[in-house]
Order: sequence, then structure tokens, then C-alpha cells
Amino acid sequence: MKKEIDVSKHELVPKHEIASEREKEELIKKYGSLKNFPRIYSTDPQVKLLNAKPGDLIKIIRKNEVTGESVYYRVVVEGEK
Repeated sequence: MKKEIDVSKHELVPKHEIASEREKEELIKKYGSLKNFPRIYSTDPQVKLLNAKPGDLIKIIRKNEVTGESVYYRVVVEGEK
């Protein structure tokens, strides 16, 4: 029997959340297009846990000893099946 592991609970995995529509619109306005953002596959374990779909913008919050936390964004694209 295969055991499922919740990767979101691991201490080295940063917090992932789906960016709000407002936040997404502001970022598109600032940077021009979602095409300008790094990608994350829909098959990524964190994306699956969030139930995110291609076109969603994922906000990744990493803890940082210097700044406290850093925020990164990735746009969800169709992943390999």
C-alpha cells in the first residue's frame, strides 16, 4: 500500500497559495503579462494540493533570515501526465 505524504507540512517547503484575482490583476498591470512569470506545472504536488488550474498565479512565501520572508510568483501551466 502506497503511503501519501503531505509535502506542505515539511519544514523546507515554503507556503504556497493561489493569488487573489485582485493581486493577479495588479501584477499583470505592473509586469505586462503572465507570460513574463516563471512557471510551475499543474502536476507539482503543492499545486495539486491547492487544486490550482493552468492560468492561476501561485504566491510562494519563503522564510528568509535577513528579510523575514520573500514572496515569489509562478503561473500554473499544464504539466506532464
